[in-house]
Amino acid sequence: MTPDQFLSQIERQEPAPAYLFLGPEPYRRMLCRRALAAGFLSGEDPDQALASFDLQETALNAVLDDASSLSLFAPKRLVWASNAEAALPRGVAADPPALLADYVKRPAPGVVLVLDVTRYDMEGEDKTKLERVRKFYSAVPAEVEFPRYSAAEARRLAVDLAKAAGLRLDRDAVELLVESLGSNALRIKTEIDKLALYAGSSKTVGARDLAMLVPDSSASTIFILVDALGRRDRLRALSLLDTLTRQGEYMPLALNFLATLLRLALAAKESGLRGAQQIQQTLSKPGRPVWPSRAEQIHQAATLFSKRQLETALKRIYLADKGLRDARPDDRIVMETFILGLDAVSETQRL
Repeated sequence: MTPDQFLSQIERQEPAPAYLFLGPEPYRRMLCRRALAAGFLSGEDPDQALASFDLQETALNAVLDDASSLSLFAPKRLVWASNAEAALPRGVAADPPALLADYVKRPAPGVVLVLDVTRYDMEGEDKTKLERVRKFYSAVPAEVEFPRYSAAEARRLAVDLAKAAGLRLDRDAVELLVESLGSNALRIKTEIDKLALYAGSSKTVGARDLAMLVPDSSASTIFILVDALGRRDRLRALSLLDTLTRQGEYMPLALNFLATLLRLALAAKESGLRGAQQIQQTLSKPGRPVWPSRAEQIHQAATLFSKRQLETALKRIYLADKGLRDARPDDRIVMETFILGLDAVSETQRL
């Protein structure tokens, strides 16, 4: 079921005795957890009624034993087991555990067990791994899926959250906020709360305000990184990579943002587009507009790099992305190799 279906279900009736939460998206998961705890554990002492486990540290059998145990202090209990994918045996067929099947057939009264899997995406290379997890926990009949927000969904969420917070965001600011935070709904919510405190109800926040108020966003950092690469400022580029690393940025996502920017810059250069206005008019597509601030970024990247440099950069991004997804020692080493290699190539491909 979807998160909305889950929220509707627990509002209308008692929750199921066990749930399997699947997918990496944190914002809707947070809403579901809060609603489940607020509704099911209403009036209970949270210290007694809520038990949290990490299956990287605790065996699944121990969690099931705890869920089966009656409490003298809490008639209702919520047992939350995070990193549930860690319970799967490594390198062998993962058959459903008999103890879990027995528990689901005869669940403890007044207990809701949530097995939470956040590591794998719903699509792409992780889909096979997620299906293996799904099979392992097939005894749990109630599943809730948490796919990542699409860019369109994230934009709608940003508008709704801003409206609820009494914040006025112009269209460019919404686009930049969503793109700079990688459509991460939880981070969008956090930044909108901060922006609402800054702006109050008297000011409309635009893209320029956003660049100043969200300085650690991946988009603003990566845009400066593009500028440093274009000017062949190796030290600045490596310093910006250090910033992204300290922020805990998901490097494949950061690399995808960089690839999109350079790909659009190459398209603009091949089409002979001059100026941000031409870029905006030509590259905007139905449902995927290019906002003025984005057009300015594309124009600057097209100015900094020659056509050949852009083609080379995109090839090296492909190799770096492949390296990030392979077995490797560290994301940072892959990205440093990308930056140093691109800088070396640029020396021989100047305009």
